[in-house]
Amino acid sequence: MALQESLNKFKQQQGKVQSTLTSIASRPGASKATQARKAAPVNTSSVVPQKAPSPAVKFSNDTERLQHINNIRKSPVGAQIKRVIDLLLETRQAFTAEQINEAVYVDVKGNKGVFDSLRNNLKVRYDGTYFSYKSKHDLKDKGDLLKLIRKFPEGIAVIDLKDAYPTIMEDLQAQYSIYTLSIGV
Repeated sequence: MALQESLNKFKQQQGKVQSTLTSIASRPGASKATQARKAAPVNTSSVVPQKAPSPAVKFSNDTERLQHINNIRKSPVGAQIKRVIDLLLETRQAFTAEQINEAVYVDVKGNKGVFDSLRNNLKVRYDGTYFSYKSKHDLKDKGDLLKLIRKFPEGIAVIDLKDAYPTIMEDLQAQYSIYTLSIGV
């Protein structure tokens, strides 16, 4: 009995949503594509299950994406910051708060905790508009790496260099090979 009531209630809700969609589509400013998606009204008086409504209007097209966004926004601040820092590290580009929101669904403007943490993070450079990744050593290429290596003859921890630029590990390996050959180790 309760199942039947739930089914009737669902059909009523479906009818209301369908009528709302129809009224939106019939507005003067509605596009032709929206008007083309009009579906036949759902018959809510019938108790017997009928054929599935036409697939032209799907109510759950974006459900997975919206759930994913909701999960990200409800996640702890630290997890959201990690997503942003990973984005900045991978792309090596400067992003506005809106661009970060579009890319990884972290609302930097709307979440003061995330904004303040990013602004004060050692790995993030914030110039008032753009967020970008900041490595410990400002190295852009192999030439900068060689200058830094010569500046510290006692050595530098690889972990401090690892995130300087995308191909640094290959450059370090090449330098190690050259060093090994030159001193005969």
